Amino acid sequence: EGAQMMESRNEAQDFVGCDLCQQPVSFFCRRCGVNLCDPCVTIHLRVKSTNVHEIVDFASKDDDDTCHCDSHPQNDCSAYCKTCDAPICILCVSIKHKSHEMSELSDKIEELLKVIAKENDRLQSSKHELEKILDHTTKMLSSISLYYKQRKNEVTARGEEWHKLIEKTVKKLHQELDDMQKEHEAVLQKQKKEFEEMIGKVDEMNGKTVKLKKSKNVKEMQTFVPAIQNHQNLNEVSQYSFPSFYKCKIDPNYLQTYFGYVEKMQEKKTLLLEDEFKERELPGRRILEVPTVTSVIDTGFPADRKKNRLYDMAVTDDNKVWMGGASFELRLFDLQGHLHHTVSITTYGLYLCMYNKQVVYSDQNNKAVKLISDTDTVVTMFTTGDWRPYGIRSAASGDLLVCLRKDDQSKVVRYSSTGTVLQEIQYDSQCQPLYIWAVYITENVNGDIIVTDWEKDAVIAVDRLGIFRYSYSGKDSEFFACSVVTDSVGHVIVTGGFGKKISMLDRDGRFLRYIIPEGGIKDPRAVCILGDGEMMVGEMKTGIAKKFKYLEE
Repeated sequence: EGAQMMESRNEAQDFVGCDLCQQPVSFFCRRCGVNLCDPCVTIHLRVKSTNVHEIVDFASKDDDDTCHCDSHPQNDCSAYCKTCDAPICILCVSIKHKSHEMSELSDKIEELLKVIAKENDRLQSSKHELEKILDHTTKMLSSISLYYKQRKNEVTARGEEWHKLIEKTVKKLHQELDDMQKEHEAVLQKQKKEFEEMIGKVDEMNGKTVKLKKSKNVKEMQTFVPAIQNHQNLNEVSQYSFPSFYKCKIDPNYLQTYFGYVEKMQEKKTLLLEDEFKERELPGRRILEVPTVTSVIDTGFPADRKKNRLYDMAVTDDNKVWMGGASFELRLFDLQGHLHHTVSITTYGLYLCMYNKQVVYSDQNNKAVKLISDTDTVVTMFTTGDWRPYGIRSAASGDLLVCLRKDDQSKVVRYSSTGTVLQEIQYDSQCQPLYIWAVYITENVNGDIIVTDWEKDAVIAVDRLGIFRYSYSGKDSEFFACSVVTDSVGHVIVTGGFGKKISMLDRDGRFLRYIIPEGGIKDPRAVCILGDGEMMVGEMKTGIAKKFKYLEE
């Protein structure tokens, strides 16, 4: 009942009546400002007025697209005074604005509409960019929870790894201390027995001396003198003390490098701590002036229509290298150049990486990321929608980083193994595109995500959150950023795709030097880092891969 009363009250408030008879209103006279019902319209039109009546539907009474004169509100404007910059009626033309410069009202309307249309076009053209950025922001917001949950899981997993390593080290030290304690106890037990025997001997000597003081037996005294003289003094006996232990201060920078390395080698759970200290020494190893070539592999790939043969390579845990070229197959070689395995695929082997011990590649024809199973079956991990996949890299976190391109847009996407988008990197802090054509990709030990952009002809790096870090465009006009890889200490190695030089940068994108192996390298493209300071680089047009040492022991 209360609700009905409220509804009736609202209806009463909304009710508008005819100004002549209070019946529900239907029409409105704009000239007289009078509300009218249907029957009263005829009556109102009979009333004489200085203005011509203008009857409209009541609902559209405010939709007045005519311009009324400020000086004579009953009149519509019919001209435009340029001197006063104002629309005026016919009365104003002959009175107040008589000597002013006039123009047709329609001309002014056309002029104003041109300005409005131009500005509207400008706003509409910017709308597309705004929608793209809004779409990007919306996608980031939708995946931000999952992304940060993933990062927290990484931190948790890394913490567990640290705990395992610490527990392992503590256990090892406990065992060493237990062994040391047993050894120390044995030594001290032996020493205790020797000291007890020695004290007994001293007491025996003393008793003999007391006895001889009361004796006159010279012969016995003569026999006893050498015996007491030859007895060992205390200061000639080895004495043992507890060993000293020293606290070892841990270098945080080393921890970061060390655990980053462990993270990259998750499957190698049995790595020894001593091996990691060997890795720590790597920054001090000198870069060889003329790197020594230790093997040459003829991959045997045919040439495509541009005479390119070898495109990409990926090194396995057991020091073999998967090669991809201008052929519908991937080939597995050992480091001496022996072909171990061949797998058929339905596209060229343009972009490869290792993921959980299996070779993964980009299928550009089907816009998908695929892997080769243990039974040589091609398995689709996930598809990339309208975007064509290019370079691909396994991240330290266990995700996959993929370069994608559509039309003139390019971006880097972090995928889970099931194809869930965890992160998209496309714009800088000014909402400008970071990439035009991102092709090859790698991840550095400090978490930087580095790509080569073939359109910008540059190496572009962002941090793990996708924030721009640096761009490198070479030292001379010969530079071209083709492929990129990093080593365990953060060197960034860039091949040119043509020419005879390989560029080495530091982890902040600063040029360090060129790397040119003995005998030279021609049109380098594919590249991977091996152990013991070695790398393998493929010559794009010959299909030859050269393994060479670039860091000394």
